[in-house]
Amino acid sequence: MGSVRKASAWLGLVDDGDDERYYDDDYAEGPEPGDSWVTNPKVRVADETAQEQGTRIATVTPDGFRDARGIGELFREGVPVIVNLTGMEPNDAKRVVDFAAGLTFGLRGSIERVANRVFLLTPADYQVLNGEPTGRTNGGFFNQS
Repeated sequence: MGSVRKASAWLGLVDDGDDERYYDDDYAEGPEPGDSWVTNPKVRVADETAQEQGTRIATVTPDGFRDARGIGELFREGVPVIVNLTGMEPNDAKRVVDFAAGLTFGLRGSIERVANRVFLLTPADYQVLNGEPTGRTNGGFFNQS
């Protein structure tokens, strides 16, 4: 049984037995295919040539739970990820949110809902600001009376 299959069994995603009908050939043991997942049209990374941490942010619009791997790989590299689940079935969207919550918990990051079915995953060394300026007074900039 491969390491991915063992981890899936431990997480309760597949049966613990040797029944191979649940085995996904895309995650077979062997060398990693490199960065081929970055060419996926569902994943966009701002400034793909940037090498410094803190200069990239990714937007992912998954079609199903199979696309969660790309989210995890980006997040493990320290890239904040915006996950747009608006086009997914509710059950698959819930699975992706559960995966993202576990991912952020395990890597000490955070997950925040920014819109209906849109989430922001930020690594531990990022701080999300709410956009409200501190010290805002009543009758701010647009009050022209």
